[in-house]
Amino acid sequence: MKFDVAIVGSGLAGLSVALHLAENRKIVIISKRALRDGASDWAQGGIAAVLDSTDSHSQHIDDTLVAGAGLCDEGATRFIVEHGREAIDWLIEQGVPFTRDEQAELGYHLTREGGHSQRRIIHAADATGHAVQLTLEQKVRNHPNITLLEQHCAIDLITSSKLKIKNGATHCYGLYVQDVQSGKVHTISASQTVLATGGAGKVYLYTTNPDTATGDGIAMAWRAGCRVSNMEFIQFHPTCLYHPYAKSFLITEAVRGEGGVLKLPATAGNAAGQRFMPAHDARAELAPRDVVARAIDFEMKKRGLDYVDLDISHQPPAFLKEHFPTIYARCLELGIDITRQPIPIVPATHYTCGGIVTDLHGRTDVQGLYAVGETAYTGLHGANRLASNSLLECVVLGRAAAIDIGQQAIPKSPALPAWDESRVTDADEEVVITQNWDELRRCMWSFVGIVRTTKRLERAQHRIALLKEEIDEYYTNFRITRDLLELRNLVEVASLIVSSALSRRESRGLHYSLDYPDTLPKALPTVLTPERKIIPVKQSGPRRP
Repeated sequence: MKFDVAIVGSGLAGLSVALHLAENRKIVIISKRALRDGASDWAQGGIAAVLDSTDSHSQHIDDTLVAGAGLCDEGATRFIVEHGREAIDWLIEQGVPFTRDEQAELGYHLTREGGHSQRRIIHAADATGHAVQLTLEQKVRNHPNITLLEQHCAIDLITSSKLKIKNGATHCYGLYVQDVQSGKVHTISASQTVLATGGAGKVYLYTTNPDTATGDGIAMAWRAGCRVSNMEFIQFHPTCLYHPYAKSFLITEAVRGEGGVLKLPATAGNAAGQRFMPAHDARAELAPRDVVARAIDFEMKKRGLDYVDLDISHQPPAFLKEHFPTIYARCLELGIDITRQPIPIVPATHYTCGGIVTDLHGRTDVQGLYAVGETAYTGLHGANRLASNSLLECVVLGRAAAIDIGQQAIPKSPALPAWDESRVTDADEEVVITQNWDELRRCMWSFVGIVRTTKRLERAQHRIALLKEEIDEYYTNFRITRDLLELRNLVEVASLIVSSALSRRESRGLHYSLDYPDTLPKALPTVLTPERKIIPVKQSGPRRP
């Protein structure tokens, strides 16, 4: 299967690249489930951009830098923020039905979220990601130059080093993918390959992420020779619905932005109903996510609580039903009426701030390989992502990568070998995968969570090394399945997270260590480098068309 561009992942970043390139390139989009079965579709809050004259790029940049705890790349932050309006205009042109407000300057309602000094979040009620994905999905499904491979799981990248081609820097020529339904493995040849596979939330036991968030792009790029950076900064969303039947259901940041307050639940005894955030931070419920998540974690551990309450019942019922229809309906299904009672919540793994090192074209250390969206590290998020900057990054960098790819000549690719499984057999017991999957996620939750210690991290490192050895042996000897591929990628990413966390001898942003509680005067990113020859990328803005 030969294409000009292969895009792995079907979230907002991947679809943005595809639609910007499709007029002049033959594109394939590879999605391991259906097109909308990723994190982008689950995004509730919205997209941050400067869209009102009372706001400014400098304010948005400052808010991002403050949330990032000194680790944001200022050049990357400026570039992405300054292209925010352009990204929103493009989405509106595609037909995304953002919530209207005829009294507003732009004609759209803007909300505010934690860490933002202004109302700058454009949204589609409380289901922004779904509205965006549905709109762009219709576009890609109807485009004659775009081939969709749904239910196809990426296995690994095909590089010059694997083909034993010695021409200097490592080059990517495509990848192997497995048809999940038939089990057949296809060889895909592409002049450029784009990794847009999202984050790695499933490496933890509790997460707001969908089942697709298994760090596939990060693991594949690392194996291909790319550097990764800042993997210790895993964002825990403060407010995930606590209910036995509410798997991974997120309560958007905008609930607190619209006046929701955090209180101790009835199980807190005499302290029940007390608001606790003002005691932790002057910004109270509007503090950045890392501050709020640690405060909730502290209160839960201090008082032996399973959850805390998020209460917005003081707002008029009509307001809540209009602004948070998805949350209202889902909670009501579970017997929680948010117009009359608080929402039980817990922190959960939400966003991978680190990832594959790229420049502002989306280019990685491997020639012909790009990375965009949550799987990439551009420097925007630093030590903590500011709310609703992620979808903005997807659109801005998706376009930037597409511009760079569009300016490249289409080189002749070498002949690629077929997938070889002549020396493997069917697995004797699938229980090995399920057992290791569960053990890995519990290990990460217990030892590499919101608050860390060196001893816990070393325990995690030891156990992950044993799991990795067992999983690699299983991968070598048995035919692959999607579960095995995802587990192989997760254990790789887990190892990267722990290695990054151990190397940071301070507390900063999302990484909080009891052994190193102070913040060092100089902020430096954590960069891990594979033992392969690479050409370092440089931060620079993409050339304009």
